[in-house]
Amino acid sequence: EGVIVPKYSEVVRFKVKSNQQAVFESLFEESDKWDGILLYVLAKTGDQLYDAYGLWASEEKMQSAMPEMISLPDRSRHLSEELSSELVVTDPVSGSVVFEA
Repeated sequence: EGVIVPKYSEVVRFKVKSNQQAVFESLFEESDKWDGILLYVLAKTGDQLYDAYGLWASEEKMQSAMPEMISLPDRSRHLSEELSSELVVTDPVSGSVVFEA
């Protein structure tokens, strides 16, 4: 039997300014692939809403890539609107993968 290697996941929610969606999407398309990332997806979940999803080989790999990862939302900040007064322009969450099909 093979050893199951724990994986880690992160999701960041964005709200993009009207008529800036193509520019926002291109920033993600042009970004580098980080060491340890297995899957990276940008999903459009509404007219101006997006979710970025990353699946990582481990929490350590994600933490190592964090400075580079954070630079992507920082570069797109001028294209984003506040999600709410508490969340400002991003809503990031991360955690261990507990199920994978």
